[in-house]
Amino acid sequence: MNESYAVGWFTLTLINAGLAQGKNRSGLNWFLLSLLLGPFATFCLVVSEKLPE
Repeated sequence: MNESYAVGWFTLTLINAGLAQGKNRSGLNWFLLSLLLGPFATFCLVVSEKLPE
């Protein structure tokens, strides 16, 4: 059970990094933030606006 939880959490961090890059934000910073905050970081990314280039 713990291994699947860790794999899911890590997968979420990768998804968040890609989502952040799509919104012109730092993928690395959001990857690291997602390791700590998980689904809350995903929520923040989803509701945030895309930054201008």
